[in-house]
Amino acid sequence: MRRLLRTLAASAFACLLLPLSAGPGNATTTPAAAALADPIGMTSGFYTDPHSNPAVWAAANPGDGRAAVIRDNIASRPMARWFGAWSGDIGASVGSYVGAADAADKLPVLIAYNIPGRDACGGHSGGGAGTPAAYRTWISAFASAIGSRPALVVIEPDSLGDFSCLDQARIDERNAMLRGALAEFRNRAPNTWTYLDAGNPAWISASTMAQHLEGAGAREAHGFSLNISNYFTTGENTSYGNAISSALSASYGYTKPYVIDTSRNGNGSNGEWCNPGGRRIGTVSQTGGGAEMLLWLKTPGESDGNCGVGGGSAAGQFLPEVAYKMIFGY
Repeated sequence: MRRLLRTLAASAFACLLLPLSAGPGNATTTPAAAALADPIGMTSGFYTDPHSNPAVWAAANPGDGRAAVIRDNIASRPMARWFGAWSGDIGASVGSYVGAADAADKLPVLIAYNIPGRDACGGHSGGGAGTPAAYRTWISAFASAIGSRPALVVIEPDSLGDFSCLDQARIDERNAMLRGALAEFRNRAPNTWTYLDAGNPAWISASTMAQHLEGAGAREAHGFSLNISNYFTTGENTSYGNAISSALSASYGYTKPYVIDTSRNGNGSNGEWCNPGGRRIGTVSQTGGGAEMLLWLKTPGESDGNCGVGGGSAAGQFLPEVAYKMIFGY
């Protein structure tokens, strides 16, 4: 009943706004379905995954002196869940996760991470679907599994910053896959807000990222994401996000909201991106100043790869000592 009342109220309010925002020629116009979608209003806060890597580790190691601290400061907080080839049957995996969040009246945050040629420049998280056709099948099943339930989905981190290792034909192919992904969510998951990833402030210029977003179909996305798996402060990302939005407006006639990954930015960046030491967890909020929201998109304590303080680990592997130190910032 709570969701029904919130949904009806949000829909009614959106309907009142439609005559102002849906006129012809308005550069910020979105489809009516997107205007009505309100996953925030349909839920009572973010979903906390009881099966996240830090939660599973803390439950399995109750005698470890770090377990209670990791449980209380990381595992008990809402974070995104990443989905890729390791997820197995993607429809069943996504459906189970979103269903659990829906039953709790909470909003799940999901990350789709399976585009062919993934992490082409970084190399630590390579992989992805074997072909564009396989990716289309995968992302279609992903969106269908969400259906009408509310969700936030970040589509393919790094995919728009990772152009320096691709020729133009592969860039065009990637953009086509991203545009296709946005269409799948628009058609199959009407109460999902989608975000294309726009990298971080130290990667490429805001004007270039605006160009990349436009090429990937950002008009059809709800917004864009920043700082995934990185360490830049919220202030630095806000300045970058605002600059991207200004560039989108100046060059293409529309703007988009953005979210910031604050999972590991409590101490800011030391210039390294792959498992640097001395980092700290950040804050989560459904309001983010200049950002739409501050979210934990990377799980604190999960390795970036065989590098830095995670030497000898694989990307995505949970490292309890790294998680523990990240809570205190050393």
